[in-house]
Amino acid sequence: MTPLRVAGGAALIALLLLAAPVVAQASAPTSEVSVTVDRTEVVTSLGHEFAFRSTFTNRTASALGGLIAHLNVLSYDRGVYVDPEDWSSHRTRYLAAIPAGDSTTITWNVHAVNAGSFAVYVAVLSQPPGALPPTTGPAIHLAVAKRTTINSGGILPLALGIPTLLGLLLVGARVRRRG
Repeated sequence: MTPLRVAGGAALIALLLLAAPVVAQASAPTSEVSVTVDRTEVVTSLGHEFAFRSTFTNRTASALGGLIAHLNVLSYDRGVYVDPEDWSSHRTRYLAAIPAGDSTTITWNVHAVNAGSFAVYVAVLSQPPGALPPTTGPAIHLAVAKRTTINSGGILPLALGIPTLLGLLLVGARVRRRG
């Protein structure tokens, strides 16, 4: 064999080895359950609540039961601690069986407890564990603006009104004594 033939054969083998993962990825089976959401972005302020819906679709020819949906929140900003339990008190939902080709929709209520840029997404897993691979829906980009207010919780009228009222009563009492 000539060195050119050996080099050409080695190059062909290397090319086939590099292409194998691409072919494997393209032919990988799709998930039995798909997860979609009703929006891609939410813009809100700190302390406000918002809701979104996720739909779980059974792509198989038989009913699927034992599915568990879970809401997740992560921060795109370094150093921002996210405690998902503060964002939603009902983050795990046990789904009723979904008939073949059918779907079910859940509404999630979320409370914006941190300012910044976040992702909110839903994953669905099966019970018993490992019966189906986990499936994650698309992330909803969440922009939470800081709330800057001088009237936090409606306290401004009290903070200004009570000292003003006391001052007026004091002035009234002094005028009464002199008169």
